[in-house]
Amino acid sequence: MPGEKNLEQLKIEKVESLQAPVEKIPVPENRTEKILPNEAKTSEAPKPLEKTGEGNIVATSQAQAYQKQQATAIDNILSEGLNDIYLKMKPADQSAFKKKGEETVTKINALLGQTKVKISKIVDLIRRWLQLIPGINKFFLEQEAKIKADKIIRLKDK
Repeated sequence: MPGEKNLEQLKIEKVESLQAPVEKIPVPENRTEKILPNEAKTSEAPKPLEKTGEGNIVATSQAQAYQKQQATAIDNILSEGLNDIYLKMKPADQSAFKKKGEETVTKINALLGQTKVKISKIVDLIRRWLQLIPGINKFFLEQEAKIKADKIIRLKDK
């Protein structure tokens, strides 16, 4: 039965040839990153605000959500009581007033992110924005800027 041994040897050789070593592709721990098989892996330092681990929670998105919420609150404070004045303005003045208001919100939001908040800078930003209103009373402007700045500072304290 020499023919049977040849069959068994052939089967074993075929199975061994099929079991060639398989190259393993690294699996990323964090589902947001992708590793391509031909890509060289570089060692990057983790981002300072990024927290990785079991939950894969990213702190940057939380910070961005907080900044966005704070910007909305600042925008609400600044637009408080100015609806009638805004509607009486010309369309060109309205667009300039709106654009300057958005810039003011962004700058105030950045100022509130600092450790020391200078209320004089916030009052100055609000005053410059309110000066775009045609025919505004100088005393009303000062009073309104200070009131709005105080409300914004209270927002920071919360």
